[in-house]
Amino acid sequence: MASTTSGDVVPSGCAIFTSIPDLFFIPEFVFGSLVWILVASTRVYPDNPLGWVMFVSVFCCLFTTLWFFFSLCGANQSDVWPALDTGYHFLAAVFYLSASVILAYVTVLKGWGVTVDSRGVVNLVPLVGEGLKIYRLDIAAVVMSHVSTLLYFLHAIFSAIRWKRA
Repeated sequence: MASTTSGDVVPSGCAIFTSIPDLFFIPEFVFGSLVWILVASTRVYPDNPLGWVMFVSVFCCLFTTLWFFFSLCGANQSDVWPALDTGYHFLAAVFYLSASVILAYVTVLKGWGVTVDSRGVVNLVPLVGEGLKIYRLDIAAVVMSHVSTLLYFLHAIFSAIRWKRA
């Protein structure tokens, strides 16, 4: 793979498919969308922490798509884009890390059968039927969320290397 470190600082057009940090766009989009789909396909309960997970997955999916199309169309040729690229992907990595930890914690509680109703009463419910299905979907969402965190982190590191070489 060719890394774009000389000449154009940030590649545009089809060159984004041959540079190391930009190759992460498609997997980030795919795994981030899977987090969004898997969490949304279950009951988003409890609302508060899983609402953050949904926000992060939707935000990162939309902005990564925009970033990808800006790069593909060549709108990223200003001198400020390498810094923005690094900053955005680092922020996305931090967001996804926080969402991954929250999602893993909620999933562990669901695995133990712990539920909290609207009055704050803690109940222990065995995992059977629909509860087991939701638990398995949450496990898949946790895995996809951690993979997304890794991809955004790697993209941020390689973008920072590209930015500093320019």
